[in-house]
Formats: sequence, structure tokens, C-alpha cells
Amino acid sequence: MEEILPGLYHWTTFHEGIGQDVHSYYVSDADPPYLVDPRVPDEGIGWFEACGAPRNAYLTNRLHYRHSGRFARRYGLTVWCHGAGMHAFKRGRKGKPFEHGDELPGGVLALGVGSLCPEETAFYIPVGKGVLSLGDSITNDGGGLSFVPDYLMGDDPEDVKRGLVKSFRAILKERSFDAVLFAHGEPIVKGGKKELKRFIDGAGA
Repeated sequence: MEEILPGLYHWTTFHEGIGQDVHSYYVSDADPPYLVDPRVPDEGIGWFEACGAPRNAYLTNRLHYRHSGRFARRYGLTVWCHGAGMHAFKRGRKGKPFEHGDELPGGVLALGVGSLCPEETAFYIPVGKGVLSLGDSITNDGGGLSFVPDYLMGDDPEDVKRGLVKSFRAILKERSFDAVLFAHGEPIVKGGKKELKRFIDGAGA
């Protein structure tokens, strides 16, 4: 568990289902505190009690439910997912839908990404100079920023990429932020917007 910005924590866990490390986040310095794409850290689910029990969990897409159910049982929090992904909640999972453009508790803005899947969302988090939290749309594994592999993009990967480029160009134009968080890959705490813009400009060339 690492505090990467005041009140913003990051941790990594191994996801057995996909066979790789994934990344989760917790914002304690918010009213109320919340999680993004959560899995239980090595410190245990009780770790959060000392910093402020999370009241909400925000999913960048339906596949990132992860350990949200455990947190809901422990802390009584609400799990939020874009309405287009709520069909995944039919098997005993409880969640609350949001739409792109909504402001969620804690001042979090749900920004539309789509393309990769209808509910793909980027969260704008009002911490420090601004934070953008990404799901599966862009990763930061290994050699820098990248899209997920083509085989995960359906029948027309190039069309999906064009859609992602269009969405991120709009976000880059409309939002001011410095840090970028990734569900798959290490966060960029400083200079993240510049890195994201460089990648999107190259991908859209």
C-alpha cells in the first residue's frame, strides 16, 4: 500500500483469473472515501478502517468488480458501474448505475470512453492537480502506454482504436490533470497528461 499523492493510495495484487498483477486505488481524503477497481490488499481488508472506511467503489468497467463484494459486506459500501455494464450484476451482485457525465459522491466525474466496451469509463478524481483513472482502455505495463492486445478488441481492432483516440482527445482537451492511474500498470504521478497526449497523438497519426 503506497500513498502516491496526499490521500490517494495505490496497491498491486495478483489476479488469479487473468494471471497477472492488477492495480487498485483508494481515496481517503474525500467526503466520503472511495475505492476504484478494488481488490483486497496484502495488508487486509481491515486496513482501511484506520484511514476512513470506504463508502463507494467505482468500476471503470463491469469486469473490474474484482473484490467489490467483499468490501460491500465489510463496509456496506455502494458499488457503482456504468448502466451498460449492469447486466453483469444479475448473479447476486448489487450495484448502482451511473451514466457518462455524472458526478459521483466524492466529486468524481464519470467520463465517457466507450469503444472498447459501452461502459468503459475514465474517472476524473479531484486530488492534487487532478487525476485521471483508466480501466482497460490504455495500459502501462512494461514498455510504456499501450492499448490492450488486438485479440481483446473484438472483430475490428482498428475501429476500436480510432474510437479510443477520439474519446481521449476530447478528454485531453476538456480536462486538466497531472496524474494518470491505470488498472493495468503503474500509475504516472507527475506528467501523466503529457504522457497520455504523446501516446494518443502517436496512435492517431
